Amino acid sequence: MAFSHKILTKLEHIVGKSNCLHQKEDILCYAYDTTPDLYYPEAVVFPQNSQQVASVLTLASQFGVSVTPRGAGSGMTGGSVPVKGGIVMAMTRLNRILAIDRDNLVAICEPGVVTGQFQKAVEAQGLFYPPDPSSADFSTLGGNAAECAGGPRAVKYGVTRDYILGLEVVLPTGEIIKTGVQTAKGVVGYDLTRLIVGSEGTLGVITRLILRLLPLPEMVQTMTVIYDKMETAAETVSEIIRQGIIPRSVEYMDNASIRCAEEYSKAGLPTDADAILIIEVDGTENEVSHAVERITSVCSKAGAREIKHAENREEAEILWKARKSVSPALFKYGPDKINEDIVVPRSRIPDMVRKIKALSRETGLTMVSFGHAGDGNIHVNIMLDKKDPVLLQKANQAVADVFDYTLELGGTISGEHGVGITKSAYMTKEISAESVALMRRIKAAFDPAKILNPGKMMV
Repeated sequence: MAFSHKILTKLEHIVGKSNCLHQKEDILCYAYDTTPDLYYPEAVVFPQNSQQVASVLTLASQFGVSVTPRGAGSGMTGGSVPVKGGIVMAMTRLNRILAIDRDNLVAICEPGVVTGQFQKAVEAQGLFYPPDPSSADFSTLGGNAAECAGGPRAVKYGVTRDYILGLEVVLPTGEIIKTGVQTAKGVVGYDLTRLIVGSEGTLGVITRLILRLLPLPEMVQTMTVIYDKMETAAETVSEIIRQGIIPRSVEYMDNASIRCAEEYSKAGLPTDADAILIIEVDGTENEVSHAVERITSVCSKAGAREIKHAENREEAEILWKARKSVSPALFKYGPDKINEDIVVPRSRIPDMVRKIKALSRETGLTMVSFGHAGDGNIHVNIMLDKKDPVLLQKANQAVADVFDYTLELGGTISGEHGVGITKSAYMTKEISAESVALMRRIKAAFDPAKILNPGKMMV
């Protein structure tokens, strides 16, 4: 059924007139994420609690209207854009930290809590929430859960799914379910929590999260390691892990990304270097001192040109600000960007780096790589003008070649950005037809009316 004034009136009754937008100028901000295309919804609603979420979804199922859940809209693959129109459900009003339990190392939050603000809140109590996407200053916990966000610290601490113990979720049918536990262990029934985390808002709308916390590390040390050869930097990453050292972060930047970040942030990065590693370790003072000594030895033997240690927290923050500025700074190389987040086994990073360089030479395209080398997660960015059909064709073929080689190396085509709309055409490169068919049956069980975030993943 087409969206109608009757549906709009019912939405206004559920969430209040001031929390239901429908004028074009008001809904524009909800028509896109970091992907370039616009998809206008008919309305944007801002529910305040799970009961309002349930009422909206029940109404949408009754009338066959699409609903797209949305956090901060900072996703990289179009997961929160309303490709089928309908209703955008913005979760920003559900933004409370409901509890921080120091005794049991657990927090309970609503999905609209900004990740960085949550991290500061728990750190003020001597606790630690490790997942740290580059968008942490503005992305939300609910969006992070929907995409299973990662970040630099994943090499030691894992990703978002490793810190979600349980959820409250509203199904497309309007039913409210609770998944998981509030304890360290729990194996009763199917693990619906892990099924929903990373499902990109296609199975249900998260309205509450139970999060696992850790004690705040006593000390953190940040290092910058400078290389004259990109391949040497990549090989060093494997050697560090081979030596049994697990830093909390190992970030990698090639020359193009270094120059962009330096121009953008003025952090004093060496623009003549072919690559740098940003390595961070944490723990007790003795653990950190020992790890830094061993890493310094490994990097020196591998052929590092220079090794620098941040003298204080301010220096470390400047360095991380520069690293996180790379993605927006890349537009100096072209008006458009294709951004992929492949993952390969750490030992195959040098092979992947060589492949990216070879493709850049063969196609003449500017291809920039950086990312979370500690867990093999490399962000491959192809800069171009998409209005040029020849360049666009070359870029799309380069993406396919990168994905094929990634899978050949035993990797995956997306480590943390998800599938959304930008990678849906490539999904069957990695997932078998039988597995996709099973996923479709799961989707049908959760969403029989096919209203929740349609057009994503399994188009």
